[in-house]
Amino acid sequence: MRGYTRVAVVTGADSGIGKATAVALAEQGFDVGVTFHSDQEGAGRTADLVRGLGRVAAVRRHDLTDPERAAGVVDELADELGGIGVLVNNAGTGSAEPLLRMDYQRWRSILAVDLDGAFLCAQRAARRMAAAGGGGRIVNVTSVHEEYPKVGAGPYCAAKGGLRMLSRVLALELAEHGITVNTVAPGEIATPMTGQEDRPPQDGSRPGYPIDRPGDAREVAAAVAFLAGPDASYVTGATLFVDGGLGLMGPQAAGALGSGDWRRT
Repeated sequence: MRGYTRVAVVTGADSGIGKATAVALAEQGFDVGVTFHSDQEGAGRTADLVRGLGRVAAVRRHDLTDPERAAGVVDELADELGGIGVLVNNAGTGSAEPLLRMDYQRWRSILAVDLDGAFLCAQRAARRMAAAGGGGRIVNVTSVHEEYPKVGAGPYCAAKGGLRMLSRVLALELAEHGITVNTVAPGEIATPMTGQEDRPPQDGSRPGYPIDRPGDAREVAAAVAFLAGPDASYVTGATLFVDGGLGLMGPQAAGALGSGDWRRT
């Protein structure tokens, strides 16, 4: 296996899964480029954690509502940090509105962030990885909703499903360059994006889930870090679900269960 540059760019790393991933990669010896949309202070705290592990960190604002312009941040960070060997497309947004009431601009804004932005960032990173000749890793953070639908999340589900298939095509096209491309599909994770705090989730709080709690961001970060590391050199075009078994239940129904009676026959 060829060696790739020990520099990672993690989008949306100001909190939650992105923050935990940046720290996990720093622990593995990566310098880390951190991007944020609005929480500059959060991004700064992530960068401080990376530096506290003896690694170099760089921070950039990254507004994926303008994906073509935002993708240039990948090049900026690669230039500052000395290359790029890993890209984690983590930044994303969602919706809570029925499709019949959604206007086109709202639809497009979510796809721009969750799908267009991920494509353009992956393209920028992959071009650099291919030119460097050392291979690399692209990990796209999707969701259980890359496969399972959810009421009120039409554009989010469409974007995440599209990102899953985009990742598979990229895996085919980039394999000759030694670049692997995979997705990590979290279930409900206790982060600010899901209206929760970055703290250990409470057992028993989700009776409809096989593992009856939300996930911890660090549990997702561990999966991303594995796919970004050398031990995953023969894994490409795959999805790793980190959902506590939620997909086995059907996410739409599982969240509506008020007790654990379904466990008993």
